[in-house]
Amino acid sequence: MHIDRRRLLAAGAGGAILLGTPGISYAASRPQLTHGVQSGDVTERGAILWTRADRGSDMVVELATRPDFKHARTIEGPALTARTDYTGKLRLKGLTPGKTYHYRVRAEGERRSEALEGSFTTAARDPQDIRFQWSGDLAGQGWGINPEFGGYRIFEAMAESEPDFFLCSGDFVYADGPIVETVALPDGTTWRNTVTEEKSKVAETLDEYRGQFKYNLLDDNLRAYLARVPMVNQWDDHEVTNNWYPGEILDLPQYTEKNVDVLAGRARQAFAEYTPGGFGPEPDGRIYRKIEYGPLLDLFVLDMRTFKSPNPDADGATGQILGERQLSWLKWELRRSKATWKAIAADLPIGLIVGDGAGAQEGVSNGAGGAPGGRETEIAGLLSYLKREEVRNTVWLTADVHYTAAHHYSPDRAAFQDFDPFWEFVSGPLNAGAFGPNQLDATFGPEAVFVQAPPAANTSPAMGYQFFGEVSIDAETEVLTVQLKDIDGTALFTQAVEPVA
Repeated sequence: MHIDRRRLLAAGAGGAILLGTPGISYAASRPQLTHGVQSGDVTERGAILWTRADRGSDMVVELATRPDFKHARTIEGPALTARTDYTGKLRLKGLTPGKTYHYRVRAEGERRSEALEGSFTTAARDPQDIRFQWSGDLAGQGWGINPEFGGYRIFEAMAESEPDFFLCSGDFVYADGPIVETVALPDGTTWRNTVTEEKSKVAETLDEYRGQFKYNLLDDNLRAYLARVPMVNQWDDHEVTNNWYPGEILDLPQYTEKNVDVLAGRARQAFAEYTPGGFGPEPDGRIYRKIEYGPLLDLFVLDMRTFKSPNPDADGATGQILGERQLSWLKWELRRSKATWKAIAADLPIGLIVGDGAGAQEGVSNGAGGAPGGRETEIAGLLSYLKREEVRNTVWLTADVHYTAAHHYSPDRAAFQDFDPFWEFVSGPLNAGAFGPNQLDATFGPEAVFVQAPPAANTSPAMGYQFFGEVSIDAETEVLTVQLKDIDGTALFTQAVEPVA
């Protein structure tokens, strides 16, 4: 990735951002780790570690249960090669449940790089308190890394709670969102972005998609957070392009490649390379998966993009948002789950109306408010199945719409009534334009118990309408508590949910 030094300096970037970034000529001949370290998909006995080097080398990890690395063991990781843009993942197995691990990562070639450190805690085998966070939407609508604002400062507030892991609900990058140096704000001040070459246009090539992740990982707050908090990634639309669906042909002048399936293939490879999840770029390296986090929590990570029916057909009699294979998997795994709580990580809300041009719908809802139609038919079938099989204690977590809300769904208010009541919590954005609120579709009887949205569309992060959610599960009572928090970590809304036997 080439970084224009003049544009970085014009954007107010200091030396801390320039140091260790790719494309800069290093005085030392040894390898450099360019974008930090991460862990991901942590379970009772497993985890995945990630890093990236500036050249061909080998990933080497020291793993210890003490912060001083006494009695650490050395594990040889994969070769970091040009084929994966010098990124690499090391899958750890056979770990001890409920244990905090400290790791150091180096790149080794003819010489060794300096080490970068991180840590994570495995899920406990016995009931223990759990705390995790979720949100989405980073560097959207032209609001990038602004050093004068403190960069992606929401991650500093998020780190204070010391969560067990972070669920990124999608739009971790905005591949369709170019960044310019300055943006005029309504109060007469100026928002100043750090700018890179790959973020100066929509992503189309594989290297441009890779550049979206490299850009976000320039931020000190994000890198520090990810070194200490394991991440669970899912994707939404902006990892590829706005509101995309399989088979779409773009009619947009900024794209020379119009075939979304081609773009999605490149985006998927970059997504697999630059996030620490246990999935691959090939079609069978599925993004949807279950993360078992001890006896109190199973996390079901959905993919509501890869199998989605076209947006213009959302008002048809049937449609799909999950696809037959994923839906069958989800029903089976939910039914066999023995965890107290089943958190369903959905990259699109269920009951919010999200349009995509004249007559088209982007989300699950078809906007009609009556009997299930289009993509709603899959969700109706799932909800009926959960009721029939007595699968209790599900909670839905999502982002996507750039404001925060708590929705309660009940058959007593619904056009479709064959389901048990449940909660859906919405959060985000992390650092993007704020929007909303959206209208609710009555098909599944949602009620907006809490909403906080900006006063105008595309409100900048400088106005403070940036949000994340935090889930806590009490080991003794098994009560699940959700807090919706703002950019400074202030709790705006709290909802405790009692488990049902």
